[in-house]
Amino acid sequence: MTVRDNPGEAMGRSCGVLLPVTSLPSRWAVGDLGKGAGLFLDFLFSSGQGLWQVLPLSPTDPAQGHSPYSGPSAFAGNTLFISPELLVEEGLLHPSDLEGHQPLEGGSCDYEAAAGLKRALFEKAFERSDLIPGEEYRRFRGDNAFWLEDYALFSSLKRSLGLPWYRWPAPLRDRDRGALEEAKRNLADEVKREVFLQFLFFRQWERLHGLCRERGIRVIGDVPLYVSYDSADLWAHREIFDLDASGSPSRVAGVPPDYFSAKGQRWGNPVYRWDALERQGFDWWLQRLRRGLALFDLVRIDHFRGLVKFWSIPAREDSAEKGEWVDASPGAFFEAVRENFPELPFIAEDLGYITPDVTVHIRDLGIPGTLVLQFAFGAGFDKSPYAPQNHRENACVFTGTHDNNTARGWFESEATPLAREQLSALVGGAVTGGDVSYKMVELALSSRARFALYPMQDLLGLGAEARLNTPGKPRGNWLWRVREEQLLNAPAGELTAISARHGRISPGRQNSPGVR
Repeated sequence: MTVRDNPGEAMGRSCGVLLPVTSLPSRWAVGDLGKGAGLFLDFLFSSGQGLWQVLPLSPTDPAQGHSPYSGPSAFAGNTLFISPELLVEEGLLHPSDLEGHQPLEGGSCDYEAAAGLKRALFEKAFERSDLIPGEEYRRFRGDNAFWLEDYALFSSLKRSLGLPWYRWPAPLRDRDRGALEEAKRNLADEVKREVFLQFLFFRQWERLHGLCRERGIRVIGDVPLYVSYDSADLWAHREIFDLDASGSPSRVAGVPPDYFSAKGQRWGNPVYRWDALERQGFDWWLQRLRRGLALFDLVRIDHFRGLVKFWSIPAREDSAEKGEWVDASPGAFFEAVRENFPELPFIAEDLGYITPDVTVHIRDLGIPGTLVLQFAFGAGFDKSPYAPQNHRENACVFTGTHDNNTARGWFESEATPLAREQLSALVGGAVTGGDVSYKMVELALSSRARFALYPMQDLLGLGAEARLNTPGKPRGNWLWRVREEQLLNAPAGELTAISARHGRISPGRQNSPGVR
């Protein structure tokens, strides 16, 4: 993608769908990069959509409820997304290898079942890894040297020891060179297998991204602000995190009370030492953004405000209420970002408690901010930045994000009588649970904001049962999946018409006479 002033300016009015890879149809208990992804791209193309937003592609941790925002690596890919069917096409599995298991399609993810199903298949593929062209494999290792070997060793040690890194024997915990070299020798096969699986993931992702480009679909990727304490990044780069001498967090991240939580949220991720990052020229963060832009066309930076000021909570505190705002290094950091990525293909997630300094930095960068229609209604509607009449052009408007209820769920169980009245007045007629989803989608499409996005659940008119994540809820999130029949029967023709009516039809579809 070629960007001149900013990505929104280059792409013009665009629209698309928020759907994480986990939520794609698949026979393997969790969505992956194979057939279900292809069906979804068919739907996007046939309905005139030019954007697909995914959530982080990083590995997830059962101990963190499989949240894609708190995984063991900021750089690695989630190997559960590797498609066995594509491994057959690549010659790394035989068709017979896929026989003998009961498909687990369903409408909900089962991460443990997926891991169990794929483990044996990955082992068979690894046994045939000599079929991978050596030059392609060496190039992958070279291009990802910044993080790949550390992550592969970290993952192998975690499986071997069955403990988080901060409970490993001190020489391994503290990265004694001799201890690391011995571990690499003892775990050579495991490390090699992990590198191989990362290679497969990124090769399959690049294939899928290429199919998106062929259909004129741009992918918006998501970069979380923080990383998990039990992560390869923290183990390998302790100096850039606020830890004590023993390696335990001194202060942790979260947010003060806001829309999502009356008591705030204590996320528990270690916060950064921005002074240390600045001394290193922000190398770790720049590598992270560079990796994101190698995978996606646009990168959405989650919790952008934390790059300006962040909510810092003493690690000993059990709640977020006793935190304080602490300055990051926004001036120096954003200067480094401009120098390294002059096209600035980023989107700022600027929801929650946003102060004027955050707004100034976003506008100085010239990148789109984020608007959520569900936040518009209620007291203060006339002046709300989320109300359609107040939308700014350089923005990305959502009916709701991955953290919101579905539009129907919000309307039926969260919207106040005043909010319902305001919504009805805005659309020019009474709104019901049965039609609120498409009313909200059309409001997003009619907005002056450059980008309009909506979760797949809203296109299907689903209620609270299809909610993906409830912030502050430790378990039961990140489970919803679209069924193949739902995708095949989704209203592509109606969405094409409504997108065209508001000047957002994908350039790849403008000259196409029909829809499937």
